Amino acid sequence: MGKLGKKARKFARKNLQSVLRNKRKLKSKFKRKASKTTGGQDVEENQERDTTNLSTERKAMAEEIEDVSLDDVFSEDDSEGLGEDSDSDVYLSEDSCCAHLTECDGESENNIDSSNGGSSLMVHNRDIRAELVKKAKRLNKLKEKDPEFARFLERYDVSIKQAKDDETSSDDEGGLDGMHPMNEDAVRSHVPKCLTSGQVDSLCNMVKKDHNMAALTCLINAYCTACHSDSKAPSASISVLSHNIQSGETFSKILMFMLHQADTIFRKLLGLSCSNCKKETVLELKNTSKWLSLKPHIKSYLRSTLFLLNQVTDSELLTFTICRLRTSIIFLVAFPTLLRKLLKISVHLWATGDESLSSHSFLIIKDISSMFGLNWFDSCFVKTYKAFINHTQYVDQRLFEHIHFLRNSYLELCSLDVQKSSNMAMKCMLHLAKILQKGRQTKKKEVVKKICSWQYINCIELWVAFISANAPEYDLHPLLYMIVQIINGIALLFPGPRYLPLRIRCIQWLNQLAGSTGIFIPVISLVLDVVAYKIAKDGGRKSGKGFELQSTIKLPKHWLKSRNFQVECISSAIELLSEHFAQWSYHISFPELATAPIVHLKKLYEITSIESSRRVIKRFIDQVEMNVDFVQKKREEAPFSPKDQQTVETFLQIERRSGNTPFMQYYRSIMSKAVTRKMISNTKAALV
Repeated sequence: MGKLGKKARKFARKNLQSVLRNKRKLKSKFKRKASKTTGGQDVEENQERDTTNLSTERKAMAEEIEDVSLDDVFSEDDSEGLGEDSDSDVYLSEDSCCAHLTECDGESENNIDSSNGGSSLMVHNRDIRAELVKKAKRLNKLKEKDPEFARFLERYDVSIKQAKDDETSSDDEGGLDGMHPMNEDAVRSHVPKCLTSGQVDSLCNMVKKDHNMAALTCLINAYCTACHSDSKAPSASISVLSHNIQSGETFSKILMFMLHQADTIFRKLLGLSCSNCKKETVLELKNTSKWLSLKPHIKSYLRSTLFLLNQVTDSELLTFTICRLRTSIIFLVAFPTLLRKLLKISVHLWATGDESLSSHSFLIIKDISSMFGLNWFDSCFVKTYKAFINHTQYVDQRLFEHIHFLRNSYLELCSLDVQKSSNMAMKCMLHLAKILQKGRQTKKKEVVKKICSWQYINCIELWVAFISANAPEYDLHPLLYMIVQIINGIALLFPGPRYLPLRIRCIQWLNQLAGSTGIFIPVISLVLDVVAYKIAKDGGRKSGKGFELQSTIKLPKHWLKSRNFQVECISSAIELLSEHFAQWSYHISFPELATAPIVHLKKLYEITSIESSRRVIKRFIDQVEMNVDFVQKKREEAPFSPKDQQTVETFLQIERRSGNTPFMQYYRSIMSKAVTRKMISNTKAALV
């Protein structure tokens, strides 16, 4: 009998009863063997259980990554607040000095203590304030209805003010003009219940000229009162008057004197120089009698100033206050809690303030990180990084300068300790890579949206700038490898034409890293994907509105069919390829590097119908081919072998230093035109 064919054997294996009977016998044997082995568990059940476990683990990981924020890379307790300290630490005990003023301060302290003890008084005070607001509204309505009544109130207020001025002037003439030579006993008996402008001037003179401790105590208590003025009061005048400061002028004098002179007075009393004072000097003074007597005054002044920073909203006053507080920052080495509060406030003002306020706040952060040790550097690093992430969620043309300032100042902070910063940067990049990996695995909408966000993009840009700035002097190859993998992952995760701005950013980052490190990073395939996007027929239609590519990540759909989209794709590709080729235009392997892009661009030149784009492509091809011929000619004249690596690296070094080759001149012209084109497009978008 002849041999069966292939189809017959296949039919026999599937359908003959003898074959099926043999399969059943073998299957029963395998089952018996499996039951005799140790464990006795069924293999199929284990496989099903493993697959279900894997699926549940993946779902759990996806749910975890959805809840993870970009600033969760560092676990830190930021729960300390400014309202923790008791008022007994703020106000100084005056004993018998300034007796009348102490009565006034004592009343306010008793009120504070009683409010801490029971909430009934707080409720009562709140009701009184609400009633005052209602009465003020009624009074304003009466003034609007009856102009004569309003004029009567004005005349009455003027007469009352004149009477008060006469009384205070007579008091000043009788008792305060001669207070300059008074001793402490005189101060104890002549400070009035409510401070006036003249009395503040006399106290200031006594402190500046005689270093009178009793007068300093009175001024610091008044300064504390001014800084803790009630922000819930109906008006500023009521706020000031309710705290035993008679007028706004007195209020301003107290603040200005203490902010201007407090640091100088403390240093003179402690015997410290106004400059070149280190934290070790202050720590050495901690057990001396001078420090023990002045410590409550310094602590009260610093605490009140921090409270003022936390309450004031005027940018100029905040800038002035933080400038003056910076001069006294060395004293905070003895008060770590206050130093943490200052750091927290400074980071907030750095991230949210205007240009001047942000700059001065950053100087505070920089001083803390450089003066107080590595632990404080870590705290500054973490807090500023979190603030940078939280305040770069949204980007538009107006916020670019502020984000650019935040990034540059953060890099300046990292430059204080690059090794420490690089270790922390690796943690941040691993966190970014983890989010990217889960996005590519799960393709969940929430995770992908988190990656395609300005927070994520600004974090990548921050670390690209950090590596580019420090790579020439430090070994940052692990960071370089990590960030390149993340950037390539982003480009692969968002390949569509709507993500053209994101892809352009990715290629720009890779070019920046390659230029700063001198390491070849391939970008040609990413650039050719840009020119390979589907182009509309007949040149497409013109876009009716201007659009800022710089301030977006994802293009609107209507833009893909426009002529502007085609022009932008070709122009961006030529600019990115020019930058990449300019980095390697002197390399011995440039002809091989340029071969594939030239072939693709020649095909693009043939199918492109937009004349302006055709001219750009043709000029680029001509310039690259000229440089290829130049390098090939020099390569043929070279006396060394390609295996001689050291000699290869010196290839065209003279031409590289001069930088006057035709291709480099072409590259500079392309970049200048690109800057002009972006400025014009941004202007058009702003006008729309």
